[in-house]
Amino acid sequence: MGEKDDFARLVELMDILRGPEGCPWDREQTRETLKPMLIEEAFETLEALDGDPDELCEELGDLLFQIVFHSRIAKERGEFDIYEVSRRVYEKMVARHPHVFGDASFADSKELLRNWEDIKASEKKSKGREIEKESILDGIPARLPAMYTTYQMTSKAARVGFDWSDIDGICQKVLEEFEELASALAEDDQEKIKEEVGDLLFAALNVARFLEVDPETALNNANRKFARRFRMMEKHFMCQGRQLKEVSLDEMEKIWQENKAASREEDEPDS
Repeated sequence: MGEKDDFARLVELMDILRGPEGCPWDREQTRETLKPMLIEEAFETLEALDGDPDELCEELGDLLFQIVFHSRIAKERGEFDIYEVSRRVYEKMVARHPHVFGDASFADSKELLRNWEDIKASEKKSKGREIEKESILDGIPARLPAMYTTYQMTSKAARVGFDWSDIDGICQKVLEEFEELASALAEDDQEKIKEEVGDLLFAALNVARFLEVDPETALNNANRKFARRFRMMEKHFMCQGRQLKEVSLDEMEKIWQENKAASREEDEPDS
């Protein structure tokens, strides 16, 4: 079987599962019931991006299966099928790369991104689906997690030049937000504290965006590092027959720093 045959077999498999003699569970599924699964598969794929290639291959397959599933439901409703999905995204990507498939020329990726919104607007206009936008920020999915909403909003703003010229400016903004949080803490203003914590997180995410670091991946790495060091500390005191609630903060900090130094090489990102 060739690669194209393999994809056709997957589509045929879905047809069988949804068919009269197929799987009762698969036949019962709707767009609504599949929503949680699509989200789950997307996040499992996101997690697999930082892991084993074999696991990533499997998770991409699970995500693809969800796309084929939704396309089959659309076919049953007389809307479109998976081949229409493939054709449309192919044509869209060709249109969005005029510097590759046309005569356009951009100095670099930043210049390309500044023209990205214009390219998308032209697409919708040519298809009679032009929607008047009040803001360049319109179009960001409402259900997108807050972290990625920040990332998307600031990325869109940067495309039209609303951005810092260098990383030093953003780092200064982080320090500024931290000072404003300190002032709110000194005033014991709970609403102001909540606002300033949000501003501090927003500024920190701007650092990630400017440096082209995926914030979810970076935070997951930090989570794993913290969990590993914390478990090492727990194990150290368990070997002494002590629970952490029986240990002073100074003792915990001492072991934490020792574990940090010992595991620093392990914490280095893979090359």
